[in-house]
Amino acid sequence: MTHPDIPSPDTEPTPGEQFILPGGKVDPDAIRAAVGAEDGGGDDGLTRVQFKLSRDLNKRLDKYLTDRITFMSRTQLQRLIEVGGVTVNERKPKASTKLRLGDVVDVVVPPPPSTEIQGEDIPIDVIFEDEHMLVLNKQPDIIVHPARSHNRGTLLNALVYHFQHRSNAGGSLSQVGKDLARPGVVHRLDRNTSGVMVIAKDDESHWKIGRQFEQRTVDKRYLAIVQGEFDADVDPIELPIGPHYSRVRGLREKMIVRHDQLGKPALTICRVRQRFKGFTLVELELKTGRTHQIRVHLTFRGFPLAGDDMYEGRTVKASEIDPSLPTDTILDRQALHAALLSFNHPITGERRTFTAPLRGDMANLIRLLRTHADPAPILTPAGATVDIVQAI
Repeated sequence: MTHPDIPSPDTEPTPGEQFILPGGKVDPDAIRAAVGAEDGGGDDGLTRVQFKLSRDLNKRLDKYLTDRITFMSRTQLQRLIEVGGVTVNERKPKASTKLRLGDVVDVVVPPPPSTEIQGEDIPIDVIFEDEHMLVLNKQPDIIVHPARSHNRGTLLNALVYHFQHRSNAGGSLSQVGKDLARPGVVHRLDRNTSGVMVIAKDDESHWKIGRQFEQRTVDKRYLAIVQGEFDADVDPIELPIGPHYSRVRGLREKMIVRHDQLGKPALTICRVRQRFKGFTLVELELKTGRTHQIRVHLTFRGFPLAGDDMYEGRTVKASEIDPSLPTDTILDRQALHAALLSFNHPITGERRTFTAPLRGDMANLIRLLRTHADPAPILTPAGATVDIVQAI
């Protein structure tokens, strides 16, 4: 079956047909190969593709191209249209041009980002490293691996530099996941979630650690500061999670509790470690790994993460804790930290447990709460494993 927007086998070849995959998307690997070739893919050294519309789409040009050239963002494509890299019926269009039956869209396609991750001198906090793996305490506000709009400044860029210039154990990232620009990444944390992560340095270690995550034999514990004084000392929150009903920007990125066919089972065990006036420090054990699971479950229970504006949390100012303090912002991201990770070493089989101490904004918030917010005693309810003294 041919795609409605690309030539069928019995039509004349069109420019760039060799760069288009079945289904109509541009093949980034073919573009890279053409750019690296002596002829550059065309007589003028530029790589071009052409789409002929066999039906009336009534869709904006920039949206259409976003569906076809998936390694470019909509903003990048709008810029390409603006500078003349796209024509519709041999005329310069606007990004908002609506495409109709019979339109011919020609595109000069820039080379996709390289799948080779470049090293960048970004500090990382290494907890443990040997020739097989590296365990680190991830800082907040850093993306783990490159994405379409973030090819620099990621944790993997920092790790490549580390292995090249700082590591005493040597090695490099495993090749597992390299085709998706995420080599070595066994598991991820959200951009604004800090804490302990393990990175694989060879393929065998990657598969063996990854298998432990799949089989749920890894013990992952998070510390979070929630708004409100959590009632039960131990609360298993078992509620299905699925995508938000709305596809409007700002909502389509969210997850919600759903009791229909799109809701997937999710279980979070919440254990109170210390209560304060207006806030609670909780330890969280994940029995499943749904997107935004902790944030959705706690918000549904009425205790959103401090600072989590996506899920009803609010920025925390010092004056909110104690009116005598200044109005300085203490925390403006979700107060969520991966505190503990326990798994079997991929080669020796030895059980290893790693704790990542709180630093920066969350540590400062805890200090203020313990000084100004009527702290109750530290609790260690049944099943809690995080050493609070070591973690804070």
